[in-house]
Amino acid sequence: MSSYVLGFQDIDKTKLMVVGGKGANLGELSKIEEIRVPDGFCVSTEAFKRIIGETPSVNVLLDQLSLLKLEDRDKISELSGEIRRVIEGIAIPKDIHEEITRLLSRLGEKNAYAIRSSATAEDLPTASFAGQQDTYLNIIGKESILKHISKCWASLFTERAVTYRIRNGFDHRKVHLSVVVQQMVFPQAAGILFTADPVTSNRKVLSIDASFGLGETLVSGLVNADIYKVRNGKVIDKKISTKKLAIYALKDGGTKEQEIEPEQQNGQALTDEQILQLERMGRKIEEHFGCPQDIEWCLADDAFYIVQSRPITTLYPIPEVNDEENHVYLSVGHQQMMTDPLKPLGMSLMELISYGHRFKAGGRLFVDVAQMLASPDGRKMLLNNTGQHDPLIKDALMTIIERDFIKCLPNDKKEQSSGNSDKVKPPADTQAQIENNPSIVSDLIRKSQTSIEELKQNIQGKSGINLIDFILEDIQELKRILFDPQSSAVFMAAINASQWINEKMNEWLGEKNAADILSQSVPNNITSEMGLALMDVADVIRPYPELVDYLQHVKDDNFLEKLVKFDGGQEARDAILSYLDKYGMRCSGEIDITKPRFSEKPTTLVPMILSNIKNFEPNASHRKFEQGRQEALEKEKELLGRLNKLPDGEEKVKETKRMINLIRNFIGYREYPKYGMVSRYFVYKQALLKEAEQLVHANVIHEKEDIYYLTFEELREVVRTNKLDYQIISMRKDEYKLYEKLTPPRVITSAGEIIAGEYKRENIPAGAIAGLPVSSGVIEGRARVILNMEDANLEDGDILVTAFTDPGWTPLFVSIKGLVTEVGGLMTHGAVIAREYGLPAVVGVENATKLIKDGQRIRVHGTEGYVEILCI
Repeated sequence: MSSYVLGFQDIDKTKLMVVGGKGANLGELSKIEEIRVPDGFCVSTEAFKRIIGETPSVNVLLDQLSLLKLEDRDKISELSGEIRRVIEGIAIPKDIHEEITRLLSRLGEKNAYAIRSSATAEDLPTASFAGQQDTYLNIIGKESILKHISKCWASLFTERAVTYRIRNGFDHRKVHLSVVVQQMVFPQAAGILFTADPVTSNRKVLSIDASFGLGETLVSGLVNADIYKVRNGKVIDKKISTKKLAIYALKDGGTKEQEIEPEQQNGQALTDEQILQLERMGRKIEEHFGCPQDIEWCLADDAFYIVQSRPITTLYPIPEVNDEENHVYLSVGHQQMMTDPLKPLGMSLMELISYGHRFKAGGRLFVDVAQMLASPDGRKMLLNNTGQHDPLIKDALMTIIERDFIKCLPNDKKEQSSGNSDKVKPPADTQAQIENNPSIVSDLIRKSQTSIEELKQNIQGKSGINLIDFILEDIQELKRILFDPQSSAVFMAAINASQWINEKMNEWLGEKNAADILSQSVPNNITSEMGLALMDVADVIRPYPELVDYLQHVKDDNFLEKLVKFDGGQEARDAILSYLDKYGMRCSGEIDITKPRFSEKPTTLVPMILSNIKNFEPNASHRKFEQGRQEALEKEKELLGRLNKLPDGEEKVKETKRMINLIRNFIGYREYPKYGMVSRYFVYKQALLKEAEQLVHANVIHEKEDIYYLTFEELREVVRTNKLDYQIISMRKDEYKLYEKLTPPRVITSAGEIIAGEYKRENIPAGAIAGLPVSSGVIEGRARVILNMEDANLEDGDILVTAFTDPGWTPLFVSIKGLVTEVGGLMTHGAVIAREYGLPAVVGVENATKLIKDGQRIRVHGTEGYVEILCI
């Protein structure tokens, strides 16, 4: 067998690096029984590498190309064009020429061929590279075929292919090209078959795009395709398009556009019988490859031919279970306000602190709510809770319920007696105990702090397997604190009181979201205090211009050591270190222990300190807190005064005052359990990184952070044995990069279908973007779309638009006038702090960071729950 030219029969998936993704898949397809694949051969990557290697001028140009970045568009265009010209001018070596001629003679030199590029980094499970290289159809004659093989080689360096590789981090020298030469099929119809619905991701629904003539009609966008949906041998939906044009092959080579007869334009490109035949073929191909496929097909002489199959790379993975039952998974990340993927160590810790089983998919955690949906009371409780926290999840669940995807079982007495409440309520005696003892919050905080100090003492000197076992044991203490009924009862009392206030003030006074203002500047909110404390740090630095100038150019996390050289530097350093001592364990995405904390990366704080210096006068934190407190007191006075004038006013005032006291005394504590959790995380992390240093020293791992790609159980084994197959780390790093590109769904079923909820509101202006109102008020300002907290450069009056905010984002909140996020609910951290600071906020705005452009002027309606774009 030649190393330069291989027939399809000599190719399988093991030849990926020899014939590229497209070639390897064609070799596999040709081995599946009852699947027709037009015959052909591949000119291997060895031929390509030889030609490039023997042409020094190409290598010089590649050196120049490797230095370019996405923004160097003109240079990319110039260099890629020059490389293509050089490659197309290279004569194909005699021995390769002879092998191609020999294969052509066997297949028929006078036949027509499709000539396609097949790169080693395309049609992979992690990157499709679809459409990046060129395809040539209906090529006839040996010389023309050879010329188009060279054109395919050159197409590895089209501007779009080069740009795609730069964007996705592929080395130009490590992507090689094979060329597929395949006998042409002259189809009456052609199209694409997806073995999973590309819109909903449902793996049980197969989707077919079809049009008359060659499939290029669809690729080039000349016509809209017919779209057929099939499930389990039944056509469940059809969208028949008007197809005015088709592309057909010419007898002597090339292709032409042709108008379709008017009476045929609105006809089905495939009969129902053909649709079902194609479904059976698609499922067979999917079974062979072991994952959902994107398949190119042709229909010629009433027979189907498959000309390509590749993995569908855009589907979100489904949590794995070992049964055939229906399941419904809710995203934990959407509830935790952190939708980034978790590294394995972070995922492992999240699983360890959870009660009940969690499911992993795409680097995220999910919870299966099928059992709750099967119970009438469980269903009621789930809908109530999700309605309060994320209406989009509730709406998605309603869609699932309406479809009867999860059968609802008859209620039983046990369920009726335990689940007839709309709200989570603490026991009556606990409620009374809490109301009569506001000092309970300070007691809980003191207990948490004492526990963390004990942990710091007890973990000292622990190492090796003893350290891992100690942490695993202490995680039980963390769980006990996190799920302490008394702690939960405190903030649930405040949450229920907030809901009561909102409902009753709306009912009695026609006032929406009254609890928002009443929640401003409450005591004991550790997260809002973190934002105000950074304003105090700015006060220390503001009087020293040289110091401010130095911070504007800081890049190195060791900058604190250099501060002391400046006038005021010692005071500044002490202020920052004091801040880090209390809040240094926090960061964006802090539920993942592997994320760098403020203490580990203090440069994260610098833009926020500078923003505070620029936007505020001295002592602004105290004025801001006092202003919020006064507004809350005035709101309380106003509400009680209006209530007093109503029928039964005295009783209404008494009950409302009681609820306001619950909010003011206890809602701030809502933030403390998470603070305690991440404080514990940081103690664990510091100890684990010291252990990781020993593993680096022993050459078990390459860098300390490699432990982030192991679970706790795996890390324990590595520490015990001092052995590790490093391929695991490399594989996990690659997986994580893939997971970063995925957008996690709020709700996904066991069929892989992503159910997207909708806001069903008619009272918003045309063109406005709907979301969930979580903090009252209306504000106009400049939108600052910020995806990474470190990139924040805020001016006074800006409105923050981002994917999600967890407590680590709070220091930014003091500089903004409004908040818009893609993820969030009424009681998630961003909403709580927005109310505390009196910022109008709308959360759960789907695709906010794409729909709203940085710098646009927008209006945020925090009371009604929508955003208007005022200036394009």
